[in-house]
Amino acid sequence: MDILIEGRPATPYDLAHQALVNYGAYTSFRVEQGAVRGLDLHLARLEQAAVELFGESPDEAELRRLMAQAVEGRDACWLRASLFSPEIGHRAPSFVGRPKVMTVVSPPPPPLAVSVRVKAMAYEREAPHLKHVATMGLTRARRAARAAGFDDALFTDANGRVSEGALWNIGFFKGDRIVWPQAPMLAGVTQALIQRGLAEAGLASETRTVALSDIAAFDGAFLCNSATPVCPITAIDDAAFSVDPAMLDRLERAWFAQPPQVIAARDDDEGVSRLGR
Repeated sequence: MDILIEGRPATPYDLAHQALVNYGAYTSFRVEQGAVRGLDLHLARLEQAAVELFGESPDEAELRRLMAQAVEGRDACWLRASLFSPEIGHRAPSFVGRPKVMTVVSPPPPPLAVSVRVKAMAYEREAPHLKHVATMGLTRARRAARAAGFDDALFTDANGRVSEGALWNIGFFKGDRIVWPQAPMLAGVTQALIQRGLAEAGLASETRTVALSDIAAFDGAFLCNSATPVCPITAIDDAAFSVDPAMLDRLERAWFAQPPQVIAARDDDEGVSRLGR
């Protein structure tokens, strides 16, 4: 694992601050040959979080330069890009300005699983629209789910609406239609990439409220995140789902249809949207 802060090796002081002050945001993804599926979405995620948490964002060119530097010379790896400020602490929370960028490069992780059984539980992350570093609740929920004999945790909000998993988004099958739940949650990059390719795969979609009492009416369910494009969910609590390999294959094709976008800035690169578009 290689850790850089602003393109330089992280110091013990840098890492001490990260360990002691749980304030910041990040995104993470697989890099292959210097390119990433959904890079435009990852960059937009960082910008949104930076402006909301720090009041200012590094510009896109700088983010891309630091990411490209971190993965240089690697054919395939996993990159986490984090935003933090050593000026912010528990007793000094008021700093406004550009956050620092930490990049962490490691080997690509395997998919979460080949199938999962999940336990529903009432939980809503703080500022659920942000991919922030306050992850104690997620880990605690996954531990509780596994202690109860399940693989992972599926969250519902205070109104009983299905929202998201501990580390992933969820989608449901109904015929040739994908139903995404509507509730406060993190908008997943992999979810968006699948959505972009659904029409090409011959699938329609909709986003609507899904209550736990609704799930038995669906034909199936799946999870998705950057390490696991598609994984079938075989049970939610006592509701069991069959696995439809053909449907899963169509979802994977929707994801694979989205071309990787080169990280390093190029004059002729039109594959990455400008931030704020």
